Amino acid sequence: MQFDDVILGRRSIRGYKPDPVPRALIEEIIGLAMRAPSSMNTQPWNFYVITGEPLDKIRAGNTERMVSGVPQSREFRTGQAFEGAHRDRQVGVAKQLFSAMGIAREDKEMRQDWVLRGFRQFDAPVCVIVTYDRVLDGSDDTPFDCGAVTTALVNAAWSRGLGAVINSQGIMQSPVVREHAGIADDQVIMKSIALGWPDETFPANAVVSERKAVAEASVFVGFDD
Repeated sequence: MQFDDVILGRRSIRGYKPDPVPRALIEEIIGLAMRAPSSMNTQPWNFYVITGEPLDKIRAGNTERMVSGVPQSREFRTGQAFEGAHRDRQVGVAKQLFSAMGIAREDKEMRQDWVLRGFRQFDAPVCVIVTYDRVLDGSDDTPFDCGAVTTALVNAAWSRGLGAVINSQGIMQSPVVREHAGIADDQVIMKSIALGWPDETFPANAVVSERKAVAEASVFVGFDD
């Protein structure tokens, strides 16, 4: 693919084929992603790539604890609930997804099932947990760098025919994730990425989220025009 094809064509994938993803392909994708810039070349990121039984145990433990009311224990700060334009965009993409899936506003059962899919990493065959070195906890540059490498990873995956969605639902219960992924104590769990071959028959996979215009997002200073 050309660069523009990847950037303009990529979309979040929430439905996957059960087919396994070769380890060599994932290693290739991670290698590409790690060319992302980082502050003073610190490269704070690490990746725990999980599939098979360990991933099934994470799905089960994460879901069971969330459904039973165990408070979420995400390790990277969650911040405040979105308001204003940010909340509007959040609601907007949810409406797009629910419409594609035929989930009515009053259908509480289907809405709950959709939430549970997130806790299960959207049933993807692979989950990539992005962590950063705990010694850098509190650095503003570190999450910025991890965001860069995560973006690079999902774009690299798309260029190889794989789909992905960046999410936090799958790591809400960090003790479960740590136990079954074998995450070292010197790492902070930041994000998770569901990864696999897109199921083109899954309606939500056709959703393309709306983006605000360049004119809305940009301020140009010192230009003649």
